[in-house]
Amino acid sequence: MKKILGLASVGALMLLAACGTGGSSSSDEVNIGYFPNLDHAAAIVGMEKGYFEEEMTESDVDFVNFPNGNDFIDALSTGNIDMGYVGPGPAINYFLQGGDVVVIGAAANGATLIVSREDSGIHTLEDLDGHSFCTPGNGCTHNVQLEIMLEGIGLKSNRLGGTVEHQSRVAPANMVAMFEQGDIDAAAAPEPWGTLLVEEHNANVVVEWDEVFLGQELASVVIVTTNDFLENNPEAVEQALRAHKRAVDYTEENTEDTLKTINDSLYNLTQTRLPETVLENAWERMVVTTETHADALQYWATASYELNFIEDEPDLDGFVDTSILDRITEE
Repeated sequence: MKKILGLASVGALMLLAACGTGGSSSSDEVNIGYFPNLDHAAAIVGMEKGYFEEEMTESDVDFVNFPNGNDFIDALSTGNIDMGYVGPGPAINYFLQGGDVVVIGAAANGATLIVSREDSGIHTLEDLDGHSFCTPGNGCTHNVQLEIMLEGIGLKSNRLGGTVEHQSRVAPANMVAMFEQGDIDAAAAPEPWGTLLVEEHNANVVVEWDEVFLGQELASVVIVTTNDFLENNPEAVEQALRAHKRAVDYTEENTEDTLKTINDSLYNLTQTRLPETVLENAWERMVVTTETHADALQYWATASYELNFIEDEPDLDGFVDTSILDRITEE
């Protein structure tokens, strides 16, 4: 049985956990988190096409959508979700803080676009001096990608005493309103929201997805669970990864229906449909894949350390275990 929970439901679950009546899901229920973003295509397609239900025959599968990685990790750490799709940044930060999280696969590469408001005067990274930008989360994948490029040209965010103002925890869907109202000058946006700003709101492309730091190699979405859940529910994890592999294969062979499926899903959540041209162009700015580049994750973590998002030099030993998915893809 598939159920889709929104943020209100997540809040209720967290409240129950805080009161002592919640906690990790029961043995026959698996809660899977994801974001309503284009690079979460495998999650959305797998959910909407019923692949997870078909593969996870012994489980009731619930899907929970999140606006950012910080809220996702909070849910994972409290047992309100068991696994799911998230940017590598929040997962790495949680791991380095001693959190129980392990990457068991990847879902997409790329999908970060640096854009600026049409009348902002920002056309290059150098132009960000004295201006503001937003990201979905402080220290999130997109935040680090932009700030490490700024550092490379001698600029810093105000968090580090620099001249570029950063506003974090801006849900991607809310970036449109901030651009329209002039409340922000630029954004490091996940797809399709970056392309939406370009196509529908005349935003300037400051840095294309494949020129962003680690743009073509860094997984924009990884699949994670906890070591505890993996150890106690290996069959459920394998079944979920089989569903994931089916979804990735479907997106590669059926682009048109994939984009329609995602648009329908986004509409159910937001009551808004994205123009087809936005989805089509955004799709060209990412790669749906099962391949995890562990070295790119380490490079990103090192950049996060250099930017003082994390205190200690990062060691990701034990963070990635894709053995189950590797075996599935080799069958």
